[in-house]
Amino acid sequence: MSVSPQMKADLLAAIPSLRAFAVSLSGNPDRADDLVQETLVKAWTSISSFTEGTNLAAWLFTILRNLYFSEYRKRRREVPDTDGLIAGRLSTAPAQPGHMDFLDFQAALAQLPPDQREALILVGASGMSYEEAAGVCDCAVGTMKSRVNRARGRLAQLLSPAAPGGEAADDWRGAVLPAASGRRLSRAGGG
Repeated sequence: MSVSPQMKADLLAAIPSLRAFAVSLSGNPDRADDLVQETLVKAWTSISSFTEGTNLAAWLFTILRNLYFSEYRKRRREVPDTDGLIAGRLSTAPAQPGHMDFLDFQAALAQLPPDQREALILVGASGMSYEEAAGVCDCAVGTMKSRVNRARGRLAQLLSPAAPGGEAADDWRGAVLPAASGRRLSRAGGG
């Protein structure tokens, strides 16, 4: 739809009244100018919905009022975060270190002898008791405890930031694959 020269003149003539209304709504002259600009852009893009001969000022004021209250409702749900503390708490650590740690763990687990790997997975990852795991592997409970203990010790050495066999290996012993029930496997492998 082409816009008549009279409608263009009426749009321009309405700007001071729109600005005064916007200032009365927002209480902020800068925000009022933004509201008037948004109103004129919205009116211009939907000028085909305006019926010539009706009240252009009322149509423009309605658009401005709706824009203001839409923004007001949106801002009312927002939380002020001038110092950035809230946004800082919403950040998450990157996933790469965890993924890389898991790949390191998989590689270390693959280096264990099959009987130790099996024992550690049954007791540590699956949460079986030593008795249940010994039944699955058809071995004595003491043998299962020994295999789990040796597997944990070897994993601790392989995953240690210190040289293999260094003192830091002891720090890892209690953290490697705790049982699903929440108990930690003891250093001696007892359960």
